[in-house]
Amino acid sequence: MLVIVDAKIPAMAKEALSTMGQLLELATDGIVYPAISGHPDIFFCRVGQELVAAPNLPAHYCETLVAQRIKFIVGKNPLGKQYPATAHYNALATQEYFIHHPAITDEVIKKLCINKKTLVVKQGYTRCNLLMVGEEHALTSDAGIERVLEQAGIKTLFVDPDVVRLPGFDHGFFGGCCGIWMDTVYVLAGRDDFAQSAETESFVASAGYRIHWLTNEAPFDGGGIFFVDE
Repeated sequence: MLVIVDAKIPAMAKEALSTMGQLLELATDGIVYPAISGHPDIFFCRVGQELVAAPNLPAHYCETLVAQRIKFIVGKNPLGKQYPATAHYNALATQEYFIHHPAITDEVIKKLCINKKTLVVKQGYTRCNLLMVGEEHALTSDAGIERVLEQAGIKTLFVDPDVVRLPGFDHGFFGGCCGIWMDTVYVLAGRDDFAQSAETESFVASAGYRIHWLTNEAPFDGGGIFFVDE
């Protein structure tokens, strides 16, 4: 398995995740702005078993995917240095739903999601702000996303973004701290260093999942953790 992460995530998290598969540590220069230049959810979008990659993802990362027998589709829209060109791939798809600001979504992702129910949100950095835990539960740091999901009947826990670290900004977003593999939510945070840890554990457990805390620090927005199998 390949575990795609930002090269800047804490060393403790890298050590834990490296036991699950080969780490692909992203670090780019001059494509998007520095704070998100290694974020998996900026360069990739997962749609079921499909992995969509931005066309200007550096070639050596594409070579690693090929070497690991990871199939991927190249998107149409290149990333740029300013929003919304930074958010073409920051969508979220589940079996049932496609969630994003469709005006900025890459066309390849739209085609893959054509048979899904679209939930339109104004927040272009959707995946940064959202983790779906199954089809009926969600964690989000965006009030607008929270309203849309609750109107769709999805149980939602709002996680305060002010506690999330993102170097270069006042704060990041909780979705960017997380990734899911099997029945476990992996979080770039320490249980004792996150005020909403017990509440989040309880909420995730109600969806049939558990949490693995990857560090002993305050939450770190690394643009998500992408677990990719052949």
